[in-house]
Amino acid sequence: MSCSDSPGLKEMEVAEGWQAELRLSYAQKGGRTILAENSHCGPLRVQRPLYPEEGVCHTCILHPPGGLVGGDSLKLELAVGPSAHALVTTPGATKFYRSGGRPAIQRQQLSVQGGILEWFPQETIIFPGADAGIVTEVRLDKTAHFIGWEILCLGLPTKNEAFVSGILHSRLAIYRDGRPLFIDRLQVAGRDDLHSVIGLRGYPVTGCFVAGGVSKELVPELRGCLPNSADCLVGMTLMGDLLVARYLGESTSAARNIFQNLWTLLRPHLIDRNACPPRIWST
Repeated sequence: MSCSDSPGLKEMEVAEGWQAELRLSYAQKGGRTILAENSHCGPLRVQRPLYPEEGVCHTCILHPPGGLVGGDSLKLELAVGPSAHALVTTPGATKFYRSGGRPAIQRQQLSVQGGILEWFPQETIIFPGADAGIVTEVRLDKTAHFIGWEILCLGLPTKNEAFVSGILHSRLAIYRDGRPLFIDRLQVAGRDDLHSVIGLRGYPVTGCFVAGGVSKELVPELRGCLPNSADCLVGMTLMGDLLVARYLGESTSAARNIFQNLWTLLRPHLIDRNACPPRIWST
């Protein structure tokens, strides 16, 4: 696979930098899910597949440089086939560093055809002065199952460095049989967007958790596990059978703990399995 063969984002022009691509395909074979395709170009790859639970392929995506700078472009294409079940995570935070006037782009295209995908990347940190574009598209067929989250930290709150300079364009879109179920866009370009009442309300961390196939009878129990705290804002909505939970607060670890609790409650109902956290989360 050649990096130069793939088109870039239509929305943004990318200057020359690290151009990395990873293509993964999961298939069901002999009663377990295998990583049937694993091709990469540039510094984006996976560790070997792990099987901490029977039949499910746990995969950790690695970006050895440790972050993106202006001009970098990362592209992931991931497909889960019929009856296959993949859980995908990352070993640590993804970091968008100061860009020097050039955008850095991460694009993720996830497809599930009759299988199950659990998409749990660790947080993404957008440093002050970064110009970051993050696009995640999830395409499901009518029998597919998907549970996932994305967590963003703008600036470096532990160092009191707010995201008052730089740009973030973020888009999360979920489709079923080509029809949009959920499209979420976020644009932050300075202090006004950080503090807007229809934006981040001054909080540096925002997160979104989504899960398909949720019945309304489960919602009271799920809402009962949400925190009631002055340190964050948390909400939940059921759109048809698509559950969407949001977090606004000060802590990426708090956001992940909330989302992991939701996953722990939901997983037995949705895919008849108890939660099995990836080992990398404990290191």
